[in-house]
Amino acid sequence: MGFADDHLIPLVDEGLGNSAYLVDLGDDRALAVDASRDLRALHAAAGRRGLRVAFAADTHLHADFLSGAVQLGHDHGATVLASAAGRRTFAHRGLADGDEVDLGGLTLRALATPGHTDEHLSFLLLDGERPLGAFTGGSLIVNSAARTDLLGAGRTEELARAQYRSLKRLTRLPDPTAVWPTHGAGSFCSVPPGAERTSTIGAEKAANPLLAAPDEEAFVTLLIAGLGSYPAYFDRLAGANRRGPAVLSATPSLPALDTGQVRALLADGGHVVDVRPAAQYACGHIPGSISIPLRAQFATWLGWLLPAEAPIAFVIGDDQDVSELVWQAYKIGYERLAGRLAGGTTAWQEAGLPISATAFATPDQAPTAPYVDVRQKAEYAAGHVPGALHLELGTLAAHAAEVPAGAVVACGHGERAMTAASVLEHAGHSGLTVLNGSPGDYAAAHGEHLTEGAR
Repeated sequence: MGFADDHLIPLVDEGLGNSAYLVDLGDDRALAVDASRDLRALHAAAGRRGLRVAFAADTHLHADFLSGAVQLGHDHGATVLASAAGRRTFAHRGLADGDEVDLGGLTLRALATPGHTDEHLSFLLLDGERPLGAFTGGSLIVNSAARTDLLGAGRTEELARAQYRSLKRLTRLPDPTAVWPTHGAGSFCSVPPGAERTSTIGAEKAANPLLAAPDEEAFVTLLIAGLGSYPAYFDRLAGANRRGPAVLSATPSLPALDTGQVRALLADGGHVVDVRPAAQYACGHIPGSISIPLRAQFATWLGWLLPAEAPIAFVIGDDQDVSELVWQAYKIGYERLAGRLAGGTTAWQEAGLPISATAFATPDQAPTAPYVDVRQKAEYAAGHVPGALHLELGTLAAHAAEVPAGAVVACGHGERAMTAASVLEHAGHSGLTVLNGSPGDYAAAHGEHLTEGAR
């Protein structure tokens, strides 16, 4: 078959910073690569073209989302293609280095590219013997390579050396070969901010800083130096993907709960997550609830800050999409969703129960007070308020005692800072102010200039 550009349909998850791919094979069948458990966009794209997903390929045991391959096997009868070395315990076709799959006119060839994970495969899409592109997963990614510390600090360097050899192997492909990575800008699997989502072998050889490293030692040093923190839930999803997620017959429900049921859930060790915008949470919320606004990054912070084993009740705004909340939770394995508070905080107040508020101030209104910056290390190093205390949001609960009383809590805009304030309030803090704005605007309003560099 001839392969046109529109035969490849990228499906971007902006929140996780990843891309899945749907390949139209030209005969009403399709190949899906690295699809997540949230298959809404993939099903819609396949439906628009009248495609049945015949093959579902996973490049590796994903740590940042649950695979949709098992579900595609159920929904479409897809054959799951994955590394035999991954020891998956569900029905799949296990592939080793060099194995090929006839897609009906096109061929998919497995290339062993360990580094991000032990069993990592890249998939080379061939038209005859002509390489069209490589699905590189977490191996070669745009202007970088994916992190090698997900199997523990003791193996980070070993896997970085494997990643070096894998990238060298991929760069032996012809320069015009397309590079279709899974991890892209916004991913915690170590992708530079603002990077394009696809590339070519030639473009990566010309511009990727890791490929410019003069030797293996320099490559390993550079790769490891760029590793930041990652969400806590990453440590358990590879095992869940080895077992395979449960098949879902429909969008899971989120039943309405009355105030008594929510109080009982809290008394039994459960949690309340308020998904309304930060400004609404600031005006009034259930004491001890955690603010995680429902936006593209919701799943990341839910999985970083809340335990998966405890039941969760939600406070939801009237105009918010319940199905979006549910799918973001389920794609990272959060299934103990007890329900949503019927009537929201209004019902809570009408039941005579207490409501808390948090100051949410613009830079010119924010007080001169100890300044706590909860952004990631790289963001902080790029420019921060002089004298700021830097505590990443993901680690904040463990360091709550270090936060001064009456602090200004800040991030880049305000959403993460409101989440941080809710974590601190849950730990017993009060009198906090959340900055509704940027560090630069705060510094300017207080007659200061941002400082660069990490401490």
